[in-house]
Amino acid sequence: MSNNDVFSQKERNIIILLIVIVLGGIILYATRGIFGAFLGTMVMYTLFRNLNIFLIEKWRWPKPLSSVFIIILSIIIIVLPFVGIGKMLFDKAIELQQNPQWVKKIMEAVDHFVGDKLGQPDLLEKQLEASSSYLGGLLTSALGGAANAFLIITVMYFILYFLFVNYRGFEGSLIHYLPFDDENAVVFGEELKNITYANIIGQTIIAIIQGACLALGFWIFGAKDPIFWGVICAILSFVPLLGPPLIFVPAALVLLANGQTWQGVGLLIWGFGLVINIDNVLRLIIAKRVGDIHPIITVIGVIIGIPLFGLMGLVYGPLLLAYFLIAVRIYKGNKRLSLKRDTLQDQLDDSGA
Repeated sequence: MSNNDVFSQKERNIIILLIVIVLGGIILYATRGIFGAFLGTMVMYTLFRNLNIFLIEKWRWPKPLSSVFIIILSIIIIVLPFVGIGKMLFDKAIELQQNPQWVKKIMEAVDHFVGDKLGQPDLLEKQLEASSSYLGGLLTSALGGAANAFLIITVMYFILYFLFVNYRGFEGSLIHYLPFDDENAVVFGEELKNITYANIIGQTIIAIIQGACLALGFWIFGAKDPIFWGVICAILSFVPLLGPPLIFVPAALVLLANGQTWQGVGLLIWGFGLVINIDNVLRLIIAKRVGDIHPIITVIGVIIGIPLFGLMGLVYGPLLLAYFLIAVRIYKGNKRLSLKRDTLQDQLDDSGA
């Protein structure tokens, strides 16, 4: 008999569980500013897990060496391109700030053209007002998140290093503490991998091809800054169907307003006929080979992700929503299995009685 008779063993367990929940909530609240680092760590681990295992188990690399190699490789192929894109956007923003009349002249020319041809004199202004809150929020989040990006990347790679070094212990602990049986844990891991591959690798391929095709269209039809707008299109391509038209439709209107009729019409046909359909065709191929994220999930995920993660919300938002839906689906599967077991047990009890 314990000397502490104030609480029973069950009451002690409940109190300890409450303490764990409260402390866990405090920790989550305290680290909310770097939550993107934790999600980024999970994404990076999923992407490079097989390479880490291959280097360690097949090529017999020391675990720290494998981890450092993967971190350097990921910086080269993932982080540095984003730094280059950020610099390009910053330089263009400075250029537009120094020459605001350029934007004003384009808007006036397009409004004049649309007013004459379509009877909508303030169409561009109305459209810009309608989309200004979304695009303004995107730009503000991107600029505001730039100051925190270095901290998030540093924390992400710090955690990632130790996960790669101790990958067996990490995965064993993950399976042990997940509220799934072994079969569902395997299903969860496989779907997690497929969804991550589909959204990161698949969507990146789609974005690069769409951006390249739009840049080619700009060059063919004489629109300005084809490389810059191709990069912007690649970024906006993470919003399926809605992103690229935000680039090529205004550009086509500018060409039409400047009297370049066949070039403007050609760019519209190029955009709606080729650039948009690249998304549809490649998404079907990726869905068959890897996994699929429905466009509705992507759009809602972007709306959720941008306020939380800034520009990286284009990637993290859809992933977070997809992970949530996977967990819900596995929970429903567990619930059905439990009901079947309970029904079978009741039948056995009745037959025994």
